[in-house]
Amino acid sequence: MAPHQDLVHLTVDDWRDSNVEFINSEIDHKVKYNSAATEPAWRGVGETPGLHIWRIEEFQVVAWPQNRYGDFHEGDSYIILHSYKAGTKDDEEKLGHDIFFWLGSKSTQDEVGTAAYKTVELDEYLHGIATQHRELQKELSDDFVDLFPRIRVLSGGVRSGFTHVETEEEPKETLTLLRVFKHPMAKRTDSVIVYEVEPKWQSLDENDVFVLEHNDKIWVWQGKNCSPMEKAKAARVVHDMTIAKHIDVEVLSQSESRSRMVVSLLGGEDAEGPFRAARPITSQQNRRPRKLWRLSDASGALEFDVVKEGNNMTKSDLKSNDIFLLDTGNSVWVWQGSEASRVENAVWIKVAEAYIRHTNGETATGEAHVSPIAKAVDGNESAAFWMALLGT
Repeated sequence: MAPHQDLVHLTVDDWRDSNVEFINSEIDHKVKYNSAATEPAWRGVGETPGLHIWRIEEFQVVAWPQNRYGDFHEGDSYIILHSYKAGTKDDEEKLGHDIFFWLGSKSTQDEVGTAAYKTVELDEYLHGIATQHRELQKELSDDFVDLFPRIRVLSGGVRSGFTHVETEEEPKETLTLLRVFKHPMAKRTDSVIVYEVEPKWQSLDENDVFVLEHNDKIWVWQGKNCSPMEKAKAARVVHDMTIAKHIDVEVLSQSESRSRMVVSLLGGEDAEGPFRAARPITSQQNRRPRKLWRLSDASGALEFDVVKEGNNMTKSDLKSNDIFLLDTGNSVWVWQGSEASRVENAVWIKVAEAYIRHTNGETATGEAHVSPIAKAVDGNESAAFWMALLGT
């Protein structure tokens, strides 16, 4: 099925009878800004460079402790604001903003919905100039990973409004396995990710370091192909785990015969390897041809067409009176023109999600609906967007 099928000539005849007429109007932005200004979590943010993180708890936006920045639970949804200096020599005080809403793989629908709504609200509070990113636990973007020296993804989650993911009560026999590895495309040389993985021998990977906590002892299992940086970061993880309690630690290289102890504790007494666990981070290798699409209703009907393919895209390809979708091959960006119509502004997210369904396919659980999408605004583009467009 062609990617643009069912996306061309969308029916918009009834838009004047709906609230689409007011989308992106001055009164629309005023109403949304006034609503956003009543959210206590947003007060004072975005005025200076820095990082802010909130977790969605019972439909509320709750500040995440700074000493836990980089820690996320798979059953939760988070909002992350990164404000940075984006000014030129003529405007050195100008700030740029990236808003990420991070969705855990087991986050509930009410948490996901609240995070999405509140992300838009925060953007309105920042006068609509932020770059928005929908971030998935198992498909983290390079820009998100580069915000943290360490990302740790833990099981469990906070109780939500309708349903919740419980953090399992600690069993009498403690068995926790953490995987320490470097994100394959991260720009930061010191950036690592720590995942809590299922405590079984099949989770072991010869390319990474694993930290196993078993009752009153910690074992560090160094895969034979792991890097020195991963070893060093694993040591830091162990240090953090032992600050509050005295616990025995043993570090073992996979090449040592005693490393079989870790495999046995994970139920692999007879397992010989090789150990190659499935990686929870999606490969960043290009999977599709690069394409630039235009969403426009200039003809009187909504149309979605390819305007350019390959690596020769330039800034001049973007026209302010329309909305453009950039498929880099492994990520999707939406560029919102400053003069785009109200209909275009109203439907771009549905078009982007429909495009992802057609290109990636849709699972039985509808996972295509929550694939990563980033949005840039005309005149306030981030460096990451220009790099994606120009292929640099």
